[in-house]
Amino acid sequence: MDASDYTQYRPLMFSIAYRMTGSVADAEDIVQEAFVRLAGGAEASSPKSFAATVTTRLAIDHLRSARVRRESYVGTWLPEPLVSDDAPGPAEAAETSDSLSMAFLVLLESLSPAERAVFLLREVFGYGYTDIAEVTGKTEPACRQTFARARRRIDEGRPRFETSRAEGEELTRAFLAVAHGGGDLAALIERLAPDVVFYGDNGGLGEGGFTSPLFGRDRVAAVIAAQVTRTVELGASLRAARVNGQPGLVAYDDSGALIVVIALDVLDGQVQAIRAVANPEKLRHLGPVSSAWHRRSSGVTPAGPPAS
Repeated sequence: MDASDYTQYRPLMFSIAYRMTGSVADAEDIVQEAFVRLAGGAEASSPKSFAATVTTRLAIDHLRSARVRRESYVGTWLPEPLVSDDAPGPAEAAETSDSLSMAFLVLLESLSPAERAVFLLREVFGYGYTDIAEVTGKTEPACRQTFARARRRIDEGRPRFETSRAEGEELTRAFLAVAHGGGDLAALIERLAPDVVFYGDNGGLGEGGFTSPLFGRDRVAAVIAAQVTRTVELGASLRAARVNGQPGLVAYDDSGALIVVIALDVLDGQVQAIRAVANPEKLRHLGPVSSAWHRRSSGVTPAGPPAS
């Protein structure tokens, strides 16, 4: 493979690797390693299929070697976010769709590496079972059984959320207005579903993080109020963005460094879940990361202990 093949197949390879790992950095490493192997190998009759095969196998190996690290992760694990303003960026390699949402990528964590590969290749990328068998080294019947089992597990846990582009923009504007001191906090809280869930991922780095999800409108409203106070305290600012294809927000400190990336799950005009990634290791691919947010400010702490 040469440079033109890299340009042509990199989006597909990144799409597979990112969905498999939930990590931009790991996906980039896998794609680079895959091309090293592809460049040194014999010419394939189907370069696209060969690229997908090598990428998938490398991703499976990576997940198996990273299993202990994942199991020992501190607090809630969320994927490294893909952020876009409708302009090309790291996400140009992965189509904006439900299969990119944080909720979906978290669900994939319940599958083994091999199950994840079979499910993604069939469900997301539309591969036939003959091709999937070749990629994974399984038989076609085994791939069919694996897919059926994985599909049941994903469907059982898959949250239902959808929103029009206009509705998502309206909600993010409401969050922005409140954060910048010009909005109606009470009205925003009413847009939270009664059983809304807040997931915070700071990887155990810094103080004041959430090690478990928070459930219910009252608890999540308290978190929002506390974080608005802290936003003002730090001189921070927010802007709207698409986060893994969903309505979202990105917060910056007064120097322009990243604080947190937030994705919103929306259904029927209400926020069903808020996913906030503040782990600096998961934000570095987006630019300089703030250190201020990880230092507890006086009087601002998480809103009570997490629900059990």
